[in-house]
Amino acid sequence: MDKALSQGSKRVDLEFVLDNRLVSLHRADIPPDATDEIVSQAVNGCFRSCKDGISAFLVLIRGGNYTAGQMRLVKLLQVHFGAEAFRYLVVVSLEDAKMTNTLDDTLLELIDACDGRYCRLTTSEARDKVNALVSMVDYMLVESGGAGGYSQAMLGEAERRSAEDTSMRMLKQKVREAEAKMRAFGQMTAQREERRAKEVEELRAKHAEERRKEAAERRSYQAKKETLEEAVISHRATLHLHNKPDDEDTNKLSVVLLGLSGSGKTSALNLISARAGNHYPDSGSDDEIPQPTLACTRREVCVAGRRLVFVDTPELWDGDGVENPEKVKDCLALALPGPHVFLLVLQVGRFTQCESLMPAHLQKVFGRDASERAMVLFVHLDQGLKRSQRVHEYVAGAHVALQELVRRCGSRYYEVSLATPHKGPSYPQVRDLLAGIEKLAASHGGRGHIVKRFSAQELQDRKKAMEDNKDAPWEDNFLLAEE
Repeated sequence: MDKALSQGSKRVDLEFVLDNRLVSLHRADIPPDATDEIVSQAVNGCFRSCKDGISAFLVLIRGGNYTAGQMRLVKLLQVHFGAEAFRYLVVVSLEDAKMTNTLDDTLLELIDACDGRYCRLTTSEARDKVNALVSMVDYMLVESGGAGGYSQAMLGEAERRSAEDTSMRMLKQKVREAEAKMRAFGQMTAQREERRAKEVEELRAKHAEERRKEAAERRSYQAKKETLEEAVISHRATLHLHNKPDDEDTNKLSVVLLGLSGSGKTSALNLISARAGNHYPDSGSDDEIPQPTLACTRREVCVAGRRLVFVDTPELWDGDGVENPEKVKDCLALALPGPHVFLLVLQVGRFTQCESLMPAHLQKVFGRDASERAMVLFVHLDQGLKRSQRVHEYVAGAHVALQELVRRCGSRYYEVSLATPHKGPSYPQVRDLLAGIEKLAASHGGRGHIVKRFSAQELQDRKKAMEDNKDAPWEDNFLLAEE
């Protein structure tokens, strides 16, 4: 018995015998305005009325006209029964006496999907055409492997695949929605980042402006502070000059020269001494090489009514920083009632590691606050040195260790030139140096520096013993004429 399923909204079972074969037709007549759900229910109900499955699906069209409704039905058939249904699909065109020879492209595509199964039924040749249709169905079943047609098992598999496809479509839809949300979130994040970057840039600009204002205010306050400090120092010096006693020792300022051998301490003292009476040495004296200082010596000059005592020293400590206590005691004894100022002498163009440790050795030997009374004297010894370079430029371009030494001495530094003393350029330098010594001593109230490990009486006795030793050339007196 052959069974075929056609379209309709109300199932009408039709059975007839053709050449001793029972043919059963199940028709579902579907109205054009039916929804997809109604169409699926009608087709499914018609199929389930065939308990053993069906041999073929018959899609009926009229006069070779493949309408939009029929296209919709075929799509729903494929969705509901799966692609397997096309193996059992036959397109049947119901035509009158006049047959249509021209088929549109969509119908040709459907016929091609059905492997060319297309049958025309006319009223004039109904029996022959029905026989041809049955033969086509038989051949289709043979080509399908001799199966009995589309079965319930195939429908179950199609429903399973349809459910999977539906789930996959839903999942893909969710993925697309998630991607859309991600893109929207990315755009929103980018906008926020752009806004935050703009706010950060504005904040940086604001902070930079605030820092510029703070720096300007700091410079202003620093300038005011320096002005006030200068005023205090000047006032203190004035009070000291007005109130100083007439005692000869209290009217003296003592300066201790410190430095390595060969740094130019003695030569600098000779230059200061040579300025007495505006005296300039002959050019021939430049070739004289001063002898190394082996013991502490004292020189005294008078400037503007003030007596300045300069104590020239040998090296008071060795390369390891170990002091010579006897030489230190001689130095302090000759510097009484001071020392008031420590002058660290450095040769321009030479700076050694031992010299970089001078501030530390100074504090170790003379006390931690000795650096507050220290200043640096740069000595020009090389005649080939470019004199166009000022001492400020030399310090600014010097090694960081030399800059640190100057900083630890309160950034107080001066220079004297020994290269061409007969030409007299060093006189203003000596004048500036002596003025700096006066200023530094006045900032401490004119009081001498006290080294606590030696008593004043001990140093006085030491000085007296040195004075009694007439053979020791420890003192020279010079007068530095006023301008």
